Amino acid sequence: MAPPLIAVAHGSRDPRSAASVGALLNVLRAHEPGLDVRAAFLDLSEPRLPDVLSTLAAEGHRDAVIVPLLLGSAFHARVDLPALVAEAHTRFPYLSVSVSDVLGPDVRLSDVALCRVVAAGARLDDPGLGIVLAGAGSSHAPANEAVAAVAASWARRFPVAGVRAAFASTADPDVPAAIASLRAAGARRIAVASWFLAPGRLPDRVASLAGDAVVAEPMGDAREIASLIVDRYLATAAVAAA
Repeated sequence: MAPPLIAVAHGSRDPRSAASVGALLNVLRAHEPGLDVRAAFLDLSEPRLPDVLSTLAAEGHRDAVIVPLLLGSAFHARVDLPALVAEAHTRFPYLSVSVSDVLGPDVRLSDVALCRVVAAGARLDDPGLGIVLAGAGSSHAPANEAVAAVAASWARRFPVAGVRAAFASTADPDVPAAIASLRAAGARRIAVASWFLAPGRLPDRVASLAGDAVVAEPMGDAREIASLIVDRYLATAAVAAA
């Protein structure tokens, strides 16, 4: 029997966030109906990861695969999640828990973010367009650099006035600074792309700072994201079974 897939998101006090995760996992279940998929959260939303692991142990499972619904390897991926998994190994020694890579980097994330900003009204062949790719921001520099690398790849691909990464917290530049940089580079119109999976406090902050720019929705329940989750699961399950 294939091990359950535990999709672990950060969690939020905003109920739209958990609802968006649920919608994404429903897309996944529709395309992988034989797979046991459970949602879990690190904080603020229910069910919490320790409770899901406890349920799996009580049900008699011996293996499980966690797929972090995180776009980069920041604090939650590097510290919070490993600590919870180590605690689970102590509490449930007969439950073997494997953890996949985070979702990023992967071209499917970039493609979905582009689709969302186009749906918001951006034209990627507009030489007067400046694009801000807005992410959460982290004290872990490589996580921010990964967002900047996506922005740079868009700048190379499309004949726009420029593309800048920006961050909702912790890291610079923020959204107004990125917009000012694009205006200085000649952008006459601004679009803000979302490097977020789900709505919540930080995407709302980005939108509030975007002025008259068009603002894309988070990646949400895109089928490409569901496919990426399955790929992360399968790769990790194969290693665990070897």
